[in-house]
This record gives sequence, structure tokens and C-alpha cells, in this order.
Amino acid sequence: MKALIPAILIGLVSSSAVHAADNDLAALTEAAKKEGQVYSVGMPDSWANWKGTWEDIAKEYGLKHQDTDMSSAQEIAKFAAEKNNATADIGDVGASFGPIAVEKGVTQAYKPTTWAQVPDWAKDKDGHWALAYTGTIAFLINKDLVKDAPKSWEDLLKGKYRVTVGDVGTAAQANNAVLAAAIARGGNENNLKPAIEFFAELAKQKRLSVNDPTVATIEKGEVEVGILWDFNALNYRDQINRDRFTVLIPSDGSVISGYSTIINKFAKNPNAAKLTREFIFSDKGQINLAEGYARPIRAAHLTLPEEVKAKLLPEEQYKNAKPIADGQGWDKTSRALPKMWQQQVLMHMQ
Repeated sequence: MKALIPAILIGLVSSSAVHAADNDLAALTEAAKKEGQVYSVGMPDSWANWKGTWEDIAKEYGLKHQDTDMSSAQEIAKFAAEKNNATADIGDVGASFGPIAVEKGVTQAYKPTTWAQVPDWAKDKDGHWALAYTGTIAFLINKDLVKDAPKSWEDLLKGKYRVTVGDVGTAAQANNAVLAAAIARGGNENNLKPAIEFFAELAKQKRLSVNDPTVATIEKGEVEVGILWDFNALNYRDQINRDRFTVLIPSDGSVISGYSTIINKFAKNPNAAKLTREFIFSDKGQINLAEGYARPIRAAHLTLPEEVKAKLLPEEQYKNAKPIADGQGWDKTSRALPKMWQQQVLMHMQ
């Protein structure tokens, strides 16, 4: 009997824990429904299929939604500036910006019921941020404008086309483009020098564009080669014309990172924001992200529909892509990046 007692007790504890979680979730759902709306920043319809998530949340819980698109740095600044009259409840920021938001004191914690299935490297231990999906820096190439399509960072230096990287210093996508170039050229999270030299050379050649590579600018033909997250590049390609573009992971190296939801400490609809995070980390929410070409953080615990799998790049393209190995180092370096970029890259564009 002694051997059975712990098992019985474990079963009782486990059962009661699930019951408590169910009760908590039911109470959260009711509180969110009473609030009736959720306002997001940096979670537009076109990015990682947030549209599907907002539609499901409206259908499932009756929550109205509105988004204002902005960069990770702008989201955190907005949370801080509006603490006495918040107009945003939840945001989506690049991985390196999650700890910054916590340091600024603008977040509140919430651990969804699937929390244990989120890898430790991808979440704040207290629940202030967690990566919902990963992205890998890729090249988007307009085949109509670029005949010698690059397959590597090294190829970019030899081309005759313009390379669009975006707003380095404020946008997580652009920052990670710099890190990806550094990794491919022998640098790392603590050493961006190879990437700074690389982009400085493009700037000297008058081939660097720091405009944001959006679906609108890409469709107009303003982007010859863009450096974007794989999920954005694939999404934009299919939105415009699948046959007009090539999307690939650079063969000489790239970086795998991701995006974290942060809930505004001063949110007027905090329960709706928490319920939104709960849904994002549910099976349905994770599959929604995959439908938007992003790789769900809980992928190991999901079975993706075949038509969703088909939207993603082949696994072999990622063989030289590496996850961020030193989060603290990258956090420190990414803070220093705006000044480095201004003084060592942008100066060559004047």
C-alpha cells in the first residue's frame, strides 16, 4: 500500500490543479468578456496571421479589437508614456525587447495554461514575456529586378541591386538582420563588427536602403532584395505574386529569434489581454501563427495540417541558422547598436 499512496496523492493533487486552472480560466474569460475589447500594438493583420487570431477571438469571446502598428521600441515607449491613460493592452515585441520592457516596468505577468510546453529559453520565468513564435532572417528577392539572385551574404556584396534592411535600432526585424549577418561572417551576439563592416560597405556602394520593407513598398518594386523574417517574406510573396519573388535563408548563416507578447501593466482591459495571450498559446492560436508562415513555439506539441506545413520553407534551408545563444549579450549589444549604426553605417549614406 505504501507504494500506492504517493501515486494516489499525486493524482489528487494533479486533478485539483487542473480543476483550479479550469476555474481560473473560466473566471478570466468572464472578466474579459465584460471588458469587451482588446487594443493591441504591433500586431497587424498582415503579420504572422494576426488577422486569423483576432477573428477567432472575436468569434469565440465577442471581443472587439483594434491594432496600431509600430516597432518594438515604440510599443514600449507608448506603454510608458500612457501609464495614466493607456490606449494599448497588449503588444508583440522582438525577443530582445521583452527584458527591456520588464526593466522599464511596463509589463504585467500572465502564464497561459500551456506554459510548461514553452521552452525555458523562450520565456520570462515570472511570466512577463514569452515567445509565441520564431522567425529566421531571410532574403526576399524580386526576380523581375534581380537577375543574379544572391544565395548568401557574401553574394550580396557582389551584386548590382539595392539591399533593403529597414530601421536598424528601433525594429527587431532590422536588428536581427544585423545579427544574422554578424553570425554568418564570424561574429556573434557580443561582436557585431563583421556585420557593421558589411553594411558599411553596402552603404559606400550606395546600395543600402534603410526604408521599411513592407508589402506596399515590395509590391511597388521599391525593394530589389529585402532582408526580412522568413514569415514576413513568405507572406508578402504570396500576397503579391508568388511567381515574382524568391525567398530563401542565406546559405552562409542566419539567426533564429522570435517575438514575445507583452501585456501592458497599465492596460484598461487587462483580462482581455491575458485571455488573448492564453489563446495565442493554445493549439488553435499556434496553428494560426503557422498559417501566417511563422514557426509556433509549441511546434513540438502540435500536429500542423499538411496545407499549413506546405507554406513554410523546407527544413534543410535552416541548417546554418542558429538560435540566439547569449540572450544577455545580445540584449546589451542591441542597446548599443543604434549608435554604432549611426556612426559607422549611416555616415556613408550622406
